[in-house]
Amino acid sequence: MTVSTKTRAFQLTEFDYHKISQAPVELGEVGHHDVLVEMKAASLNYRDFLISQGYYNPNLKLPLVPLSDGAGIVTKVGDKVKRFKEGDLVSSTFFQDWCSGSISQAAASSALGGEIGGVLQAERIFPEHGLVKAPAGYTAEQAATLPCAALTAWNALFEAGNLKPGDKVLVLGTGGVSIFALQLAKAAGATVFATSSSDDKLKRVKELGADYVINYKEILDWEKPVLEATDGVGVDYVVEVGGAGTVEKSIKAVRYGGHISMIGVLSGMGGVDPIKLLMKAIRLQGIFVGSREMFENMNAALAANEIKPIIEKTFSVEQVAEAIDYMKAGKHFGKIVLKF
Repeated sequence: MTVSTKTRAFQLTEFDYHKISQAPVELGEVGHHDVLVEMKAASLNYRDFLISQGYYNPNLKLPLVPLSDGAGIVTKVGDKVKRFKEGDLVSSTFFQDWCSGSISQAAASSALGGEIGGVLQAERIFPEHGLVKAPAGYTAEQAATLPCAALTAWNALFEAGNLKPGDKVLVLGTGGVSIFALQLAKAAGATVFATSSSDDKLKRVKELGADYVINYKEILDWEKPVLEATDGVGVDYVVEVGGAGTVEKSIKAVRYGGHISMIGVLSGMGGVDPIKLLMKAIRLQGIFVGSREMFENMNAALAANEIKPIIEKTFSVEQVAEAIDYMKAGKHFGKIVLKF
C-alpha cells in the first residue's frame, strides 16, 4: 500500500547537536510485513549525545535521523502483519533485528539512531519485528522511555542476572537506567543501595524505595558504607553506569561471586585490574540493551507490578538541542522525553 512519500523529520547533518534541523525525509511504502507509526514521543539516552557529537562513531553516515527510543500509534499495517493493528500504542525496539537469543554482530548493526535512522520524525515505517506493544495503561511518553534504559536495567537484573527476593543491588546515580533498576529491583523484593551527588535526589530515591542512600561527593569512598551495611560481604549486583571512574569501587562493593553489569561510561573509559576480578570470582558482564523477547518479558512485569517510568522533564521535539543540554548537565532524575 502506498503512503505519502515524505514526512517531517529532524536530522543531524554534522556532529553538533545544536545544529539538528528539520527536513523532509522519504517515507516510502508500507510493505507486507511493515507497520506505519505516527510518532508521539521520544526519549533521550546518553548515547544520543555521544552520537550527536561524533564521539560514539565518527564514521557514521550523515545526515542521520537521531534517537533510538520512541513510541507512537499504529496507523497502517502491511497485509501480512499479525502482531499489530491500527490504533495500537507501540514502542520501537533499540535493535531492530535482535528478536531473541544472544546478540549477534548483525543484530548489533541494527540499532536505531546510529547505524540506521532513528525515531525523531513525525511518521516512521518499522518492520513488524521491530516493535512491541506498550504496557497496558501507559501513555506514549511513558512508552517512549522503555526501549533502551528500562530494558538495559531489566536485562542486567533478570536476563543476564538472576535477581531473587532478598538480594542486594547497588545502583549508581539517578539517570534512566539506575532509576528503572531501582524500581524493578524493589518490585522483585531486593534491598537497594543508591548513590548520588545530590541530597535532594537521594531523598527522591528513598521515596521510591531505596533502602540505603549514599552521597558520593560527601563520602568519596562510597563502597565503605555499602560494605558496612552488608557486614563486610558486599552486594550481589552492581548496575555500573559510571565506567572507569567508578568500576574499581564497584569491584570493592560487590560480594565474592557477585555480578557487575557494565552499562555506561559516564565517568570515562579505562582499564580494570583483572586480579581483583579473579580473586573475588566476580562476573563482569557488558549489557548492551536487550532483545525484543526480553522487552516483552519486561513489559509484562511492568504491567503486573504497576511500575510507571519516572519522567523528569518533557520538551517539544523542536527543543531537542535544549533537551540534550539538560541531559548533559546531569540535572535530570529518571528520563527526559520529547513530545511531538
